[in-house]
Amino acid sequence: MSNSLRDRLFIALQHSLPQALLSQLAGKLADARTPWLKSLLIQQFARHYRIDMSDAVEPHLDAYPSFNAFFTRALTPEARPLGDHLVSPADGEVSQLGAITTGQLLQAKGRHYSIDALLGGASQWSAPFQNGHFATVYLSPRDYHRVHMPCAGTLKRTVYIPGQLFSVNQTTAANVDQLFARNERLVCHFDTEAGPMALVLVGAMIVAGIETVWGGPVEAHGKRLQRHDFSNGIRLEKGQEMGRFRLGSTVIACFDQNVAPAAGISAGDSIRQGNTLFTIGDPDSAPASTPS
Repeated sequence: MSNSLRDRLFIALQHSLPQALLSQLAGKLADARTPWLKSLLIQQFARHYRIDMSDAVEPHLDAYPSFNAFFTRALTPEARPLGDHLVSPADGEVSQLGAITTGQLLQAKGRHYSIDALLGGASQWSAPFQNGHFATVYLSPRDYHRVHMPCAGTLKRTVYIPGQLFSVNQTTAANVDQLFARNERLVCHFDTEAGPMALVLVGAMIVAGIETVWGGPVEAHGKRLQRHDFSNGIRLEKGQEMGRFRLGSTVIACFDQNVAPAAGISAGDSIRQGNTLFTIGDPDSAPASTPS
């Protein structure tokens, strides 16, 4: 079977599957605390993906009460040192990054989507990013799945946007139009030392849920758009956890035109949370830190 035919079948299958039901079932399985079941899931997953537990606060697989507890495991404080300027919010692959040109972000070769659609269609909130910069970080199953602040900031607003639950891997990104503006997602707007920042946590097939440190689990697979304003703001420091995925997905970080990708970072690169991803001003002023 050719790669192109395999890709078409993979996309067609996603269109036909009951995405929300599968994700709900995956969530129940991942939360199961039956000892033999959770141990089987964790052991098989860790073996298949060759999970490195050496930097986990709890390195022993049997100590986790559920698969989700293992999947969202905490790392030791020294595991992800913080680089200069604005750092990656997550471990993963930089699937795309660059300029937001007249309000359009690059999804994959030949495919773009709008910042308005991504952030929920409110132009007053997307306006600062119309000619800014962005990075899309894809978290594979083997990656660390907590999301952290690229810089210090104050949370001003969140928008939960219901949507579909396509996979967010490279095959789907290359073949499904408007993927990140179609999938379920949580948009978090911050005022930061670098200017306005939007962090978008994108749901996906069998992602059991999204959580934030200020509100806990976000209602998964909802039917209506939900906006929450934080009049007093919630202050989070650079490198502080802001949320997590229960099973994998994608984070999109958006900034205005005063922020640019760090020198040496390009699409396809692996990156770790804490590595320098953006700079304020001249991108040559701070070379990217390399994954350790």
